[in-house]
Amino acid sequence: MTYNSPNQTGEMLIQTGKTLTSKSRTESISDQSRINPRLYPMFLACLMLLSSCSISYKFNGANINYQTTHSISIADFPNNAPMVNPTLSNALSEALRDIYQRQTRLEILSRNGDLELEGEIVGYDITQGAISANSYASESKLTIRVTVHFTNNSYPEESFDKTYTVFRTFDASSLLSDVQDELCSYMVTEIAENIYNDTVAKW
Repeated sequence: MTYNSPNQTGEMLIQTGKTLTSKSRTESISDQSRINPRLYPMFLACLMLLSSCSISYKFNGANINYQTTHSISIADFPNNAPMVNPTLSNALSEALRDIYQRQTRLEILSRNGDLELEGEIVGYDITQGAISANSYASESKLTIRVTVHFTNNSYPEESFDKTYTVFRTFDASSLLSDVQDELCSYMVTEIAENIYNDTVAKW
């Protein structure tokens, strides 16, 4: 028969204690990692909610239900302002098509879309701005006005008619021909963004 010394017995007890402690910790972690069965209905409800939200969601800021709305038709915006910038009509029409192309999944059509956008340029005006100390105008202001008729064939209550007005000022000593291309570029972008926000972003 073999007898263990007191020191050997103590070491065995310590090792056994460590093993039991390690096992207890493992069991405790395993218990904590288990999902309470009572939470299953909650997780299931969350998954169903996420699934339903995938039908209508924001794509680059657009709030569109793609199950019912698949296309937008954008007509050319003629320039019917008393003072005509010959490049403005094409610039605005293309800016509108571009923003819907880039920021939505809608098909761009020339007519009969689920959404329909049409309108005209009705104002292209230059007025005098602030008066300087020598009683001369120090600034001139260029203003563009565009009327828009928007039809939502999927949700008719969201259709509207609206006039959009934007302007930029420039030094009165500058000729319009020298600055209008740059000014119109900014103004066309602003009009297109405003129309986009009102029709599909709903900001």
